[in-house]
Amino acid sequence: MGWYLQVTWDYVRQMLPCAILGAIGFFILRPLRKRELTEKGLRSGTGRESALFLFVIFSAGLAALTLFPAGFWVALSHGHLPQLFSFSSNGFYWTITIFTELLSGGSWRFFMLLGNIVLFMPFGFFPALVGDRPHCWKALATGLSVSAFIEVAQLFVGRSSDVNDIILNTFGALCGFWAYRLLKRLAPRFVSKFKLQATEVAYGREAGN
Repeated sequence: MGWYLQVTWDYVRQMLPCAILGAIGFFILRPLRKRELTEKGLRSGTGRESALFLFVIFSAGLAALTLFPAGFWVALSHGHLPQLFSFSSNGFYWTITIFTELLSGGSWRFFMLLGNIVLFMPFGFFPALVGDRPHCWKALATGLSVSAFIEVAQLFVGRSSDVNDIILNTFGALCGFWAYRLLKRLAPRFVSKFKLQATEVAYGREAGN
């Protein structure tokens, strides 16, 4: 267990540089977003802003983990600047081996399969939590498009691309959406705190009325 925790922490450390940049960008753009919402007669509460912040820093961190060469941030922390762009000779791996890997056993394989699912759950959960009219197909489209983009981009940073990752990532986004649906069923009033709220606008009318 300790080894898996160490591996997880190593991944988190690699996510930190871009996550910090994402946090800075979030707060820089926040006044602009607030002004645009005010003009529309809408308000984003503390709960929604917190959820958006978490989603932004996670997405930025995931970019650091997936869109750079393997070991890039570790090498950078040791004062080395590795080559950023290099086309992968491995190409795209099209063979679906998910079930074979599960049946063959091995804790490391299971860890990697589970990780590909868990890493994409936020892409189904947070957009549904803070968005308007969430739907299963939106989570499916988000997970599929983001994962496909990452896998194609990895070809240009010297990493291999795998259709299994796309399948697992997309399933992870769906799991995130189902987690949102479960939360909404169990605590609808809590979920409502993460939605945009109407505010008083000119002439005392509510937005949308």
